[in-house]
Amino acid sequence: MKEITKWSITVALAGFLFGFDTVVISGANQPIKDIWELSPLFHGTFIMSMALWGTVLGSLMGGIPTKKLGRKKTLFWIGVLFFASALGSAIAPDPYSFSFFRFIGGVGVGISSVAAPIYISEITTSSNRGKLGGLYQFCLVFGILIAFVSNWLLKGFDGANDWRWMLGVEAIPALLYTLMVLKVPNSPRWLALQKKDDQGALEVLNKIYTPEDAAIQLKEIKADSDNQKGSNTLFQKKYNRVLWLGFLIAFFNQLSGINFVLYYAPEILEQAGLGGSESLFNSIAIGIVNLVFTIIGVRLLDKLGRRQLMIIGSIGYIFSLIMVGICFQQELSSTLTLLFICLFVASHAIGQGAVIWVFISEIFPNRVRAYGQSWGTGTHWVFAAIITLITPFFLDGQEGVLKDAVWYIYYFFAAMMVLQLFWAIFKMPETKGVSLEALEKKLIPEDE
Repeated sequence: MKEITKWSITVALAGFLFGFDTVVISGANQPIKDIWELSPLFHGTFIMSMALWGTVLGSLMGGIPTKKLGRKKTLFWIGVLFFASALGSAIAPDPYSFSFFRFIGGVGVGISSVAAPIYISEITTSSNRGKLGGLYQFCLVFGILIAFVSNWLLKGFDGANDWRWMLGVEAIPALLYTLMVLKVPNSPRWLALQKKDDQGALEVLNKIYTPEDAAIQLKEIKADSDNQKGSNTLFQKKYNRVLWLGFLIAFFNQLSGINFVLYYAPEILEQAGLGGSESLFNSIAIGIVNLVFTIIGVRLLDKLGRRQLMIIGSIGYIFSLIMVGICFQQELSSTLTLLFICLFVASHAIGQGAVIWVFISEIFPNRVRAYGQSWGTGTHWVFAAIITLITPFFLDGQEGVLKDAVWYIYYFFAAMMVLQLFWAIFKMPETKGVSLEALEKKLIPEDE
């Protein structure tokens, strides 16, 4: 078990880089806009959402290297991409080169959201898959918190160049992660099914199970492969259910508004009356809440289960989003607004945040898991990019189309979470405590 935990933590650090990379831009957002005098359209299209379009590409294409090169090699190159992106963004002389390096980092984020959850799901047991799979989300929100803290500490460090330090400091953890991932083994399922290396797979399984259980597990993996002769194509009728499950959990994740809040936290807090450096500092409060409730959610994944956490989170979403909308609409206390924003983040952390990466990595069969993960994460990042792209039109000064009525968008997100609640209650299957091979039999019809 110590080996599994060590490998899981190492790979989950890709989530730290994911969280840091995607949110660190919140501190550099306003300085970049001022220095290069950017319009809302250019700012939204190239500065804020370019990394997310890279993430879309990385997530949609990430299944290919994850399957062909293997989980381990793919995770190594993710670290290289993060390292290059951090240094390149920090020294970029103009918005175009800056956008390119942010795009490169986004590609790393996208592939990371495919490869890391798959790897962890394939080296853990059914009894601890939720807890260890949740480490990816824990590291992700820890990265978000550290990005907020880093931005706050570096504010005033080098005057007009503060933002360059904010972005460049990511190169340090990126380098450390890249070196650490070299020491993890290949996934036993990838070795057995893709490389046809049964001996190598058994050596890894022996570090996870007893020798007897390892042999049984390898036999189940091989039997599952033998029962799936034919096409490796993901888009087949028999996979319709899992395709919809992967799509809808990712769709609802972004239609909760979580990226709207996290990426633009300082500006939203300024609109709530917590201006300037105070808004940057209060972003840390959001990051702390996110981390604490992610820990709670991860600990409950293998106890309450994925579906129950989604229901709890949905109820919290609905209440908190309606209250944030009321606070903006009625111009209520900024402290009260911050309280409900923190409640919203807590609802996300204990529900969707804890569940999504574990759930997507579980529901697809061994044969198409890498491509299925790309499908789910690709859906997630397409909607994340769209929301980030259009957000400046809601927030930016006199040009914001809803400058005096931004509260409408919180009511819209609340309505989407009502739909999520019904989906979780009536359509979402429970996956806790079931082996990946048994889940396949449960979710894929045998007569197809």
